[in-house]
Amino acid sequence: MPSDRHYMRRALSLAQRGYGHTSPNPLVGAVLVKGGRVIGQGWHHQAGQPHAEIEALHDARRRKNDPRNATLYVTLEPCCTHGRTPPCTEAIIHAGIRTVVVGATDPNPQHCGKAFSILKRAGITVRHGVLRQECERLNESFNHWIVHGTPWVIVKAAMTLDGKIATAAGESKWITSPQSRAYATRLRLGADAILVGINTILADDPALTFRPVNMRSSQTAPVKQLRRIILDSQARTPLDAQLITDDHRSLTTIVVTKAAPQSRVSRLAKRVRVLVAPAERGTSSPGARSSSVRLPWLLKTLGAEAVTSLLVEGGGEVNASFLLAALAHRVAFFYAPKVLGGADSRKTVAGAGTRRIEEALALRDVEWRRLGPDWLLEAIVAQRPNAP
Repeated sequence: MPSDRHYMRRALSLAQRGYGHTSPNPLVGAVLVKGGRVIGQGWHHQAGQPHAEIEALHDARRRKNDPRNATLYVTLEPCCTHGRTPPCTEAIIHAGIRTVVVGATDPNPQHCGKAFSILKRAGITVRHGVLRQECERLNESFNHWIVHGTPWVIVKAAMTLDGKIATAAGESKWITSPQSRAYATRLRLGADAILVGINTILADDPALTFRPVNMRSSQTAPVKQLRRIILDSQARTPLDAQLITDDHRSLTTIVVTKAAPQSRVSRLAKRVRVLVAPAERGTSSPGARSSSVRLPWLLKTLGAEAVTSLLVEGGGEVNASFLLAALAHRVAFFYAPKVLGGADSRKTVAGAGTRRIEEALALRDVEWRRLGPDWLLEAIVAQRPNAP
């Protein structure tokens, strides 16, 4: 007979179907099992729509299956409070579910474990922690945001084997393969916002839009577009840049400081949203000089606006400002089998760097993936003390 792990894997697979469409809610999948067979299943499609548990109950009833005395497998602890939708615990109890098997506990300190108590008081057997690590990884950005109030930050870069992202002349298309670019597009799908620095705007005039490339996603969900954040302390963004003239300019935010000329700020503010950020104060952080915008302030501002995940696709200085100041949580580094060389070619991570090997930024939970001729490294950034 299939085990709890078997059905939880199925629930995890279902949860992935909502990838890129549920924020600021988490990805959740659910499976109803009775008499050794699946009688209903579902996943959370989009914020404001029914949760995975409700979708599974609806699916069972559409199939004319009675959920009474069934076992519910769900990747995340069911909600127990009223939000955009009623609490799932009420629906589970009302449906007569006998057993609930949960992967991850709700990370919200206000809700953590409460659903388990409610369900147990109703006479329902609860088992939790099944494939816990996989279920927690599924929602690492949500888990961080709901606890800390700031986005989960991923630094993404495509580079040569010697760590270069562009030639000395600034040429960078295309370092990596179509397979790598397709995976990078999927990273954009999973993010709420994308961030670049002014030098990227001046050099490439990027669109920073989401362009689907034959990827699986919910068939009913509309194509999403990302919020686009530009670090531009002196308001140098050209008025004819794509990000402030295209159909998605309402999603563009230019972050300046009080040092920016007011005339430039006013012209930009007529086209897009402009945020005036506190200037970075003097600090010993190796990456601080790479951007005069106070990045912790910006992350708190974005988190308060329900940006749960931020994809940084900057140049070497912007990458350094996040990585060396301990503001990044994950890296996605794409390596092409090429070598640029040259002292003046552009580095993936610039900034002042560190003077001692033991001060080097460490990575953990390293995963390698082959993408055509390229290799992708994904890893967690080992946070330094007092890091956000």
